[in-house]
Amino acid sequence: MPKIGSYGPEERAAVLERQRTLKMARSAHAFVRGNTLKFYEWLDGLARGTLPEGPPVWICGDCHLGNLGPLADVDGRVDIQVRDLDQTVVGNPTHDLVRLGLSLASAVRGSDLPGVVTARMLEEMVRGYAQGLGAPRSNEEPPEPDVVRTVRRRALGRHWKHLARERLKDVEPRIPLGRKFWALDAAEREALDGLFRRDEVCGLLSAPDGCGEEADVRLIDAAYWMKGCSSLGFLRYAALVRIEEDGKRRLALVDLKEAVEPAAPAAPSAEMPSDAAKRVVAGARALSPNLGERMLPVRLLDKPVVMRELAPQDLKLDVDQFTREEAVRAAHYLAYVVGKAHGRQMDEAARSNWRAEVMRGTAVGEQAPTWLWSSVVELAGRHEVGYLQHCRHYAIPEAA
Repeated sequence: MPKIGSYGPEERAAVLERQRTLKMARSAHAFVRGNTLKFYEWLDGLARGTLPEGPPVWICGDCHLGNLGPLADVDGRVDIQVRDLDQTVVGNPTHDLVRLGLSLASAVRGSDLPGVVTARMLEEMVRGYAQGLGAPRSNEEPPEPDVVRTVRRRALGRHWKHLARERLKDVEPRIPLGRKFWALDAAEREALDGLFRRDEVCGLLSAPDGCGEEADVRLIDAAYWMKGCSSLGFLRYAALVRIEEDGKRRLALVDLKEAVEPAAPAAPSAEMPSDAAKRVVAGARALSPNLGERMLPVRLLDKPVVMRELAPQDLKLDVDQFTREEAVRAAHYLAYVVGKAHGRQMDEAARSNWRAEVMRGTAVGEQAPTWLWSSVVELAGRHEVGYLQHCRHYAIPEAA
């Protein structure tokens, strides 16, 4: 076995697959987050009409708890938006609601809370989503739950040194090889060197004012990045870049991630870019403007890749334990964020009609609509079984 950090491309596949399966075995919630395919296999087996059909808009496609969080725009303003758009398509917005409901339900179960909390949480999800649809461009947000307020405050206080120490474990201009960062081969290094000499890349890294003629963008260091779960096994690089312009110098940490074909189904006759990286960026600009304006679709090693500069303020909501009240408040607020992202793509009539459809059936006892409740309950059962089988096949042999 090669020394950690020295894997070549031909050796990565087995190592990355092993890491992916072990990460998914950590908890039922981690299994839900890392197994988007199981969700869409279930969806593919549903009879048409089981779920309401909303107006076709860009959806996240993998709308779980970890894919929402604070994101900075090019001016440093921070908003809670969708963080990961790998699965984005023009599709049915209902799919994001059900996926978010499943993720929250698994987090509640992991917090050892009773089923009544899940029921209340789904009720508040619908209310929050409807509120977001009603005001897609409004700044009047519902009260932030503690889990959101805490991470937002932490994001606002972060600077480059925090990002460097967190990602690079140091503030020196280099990427330390080890468990997370692996050495590149000659072809990868050459491709990355060429990429950072392109004008469009210079423009992205010098946003918002663009890249002046005297700007110097230079790649200092780069490595293969063993990161995430769904992205394991595909191209993923971290690049440390120096930008000099008008006598000023700064460092940027750039994430380059291969874009792949989505498992999420697109709406019939949906118009989307055929290039996977351009699709991801188009979805990001519709759903998460703070993130989308910092992304660029490129070709690297003849594959579609999405490039973005990491901002110190970009964090994810990583919840280990929910209290009863916090789970319900979080469900309302996060569904509001998703509803706002969907709603800004609709005209007023479409928003009004879709809001009425989502709220239909909630008046009786103020319960969540039957389609949402039954979907989340069935999916939770399927994923629990799948998680235990996954652990039997992967975690037990590893422990032995």
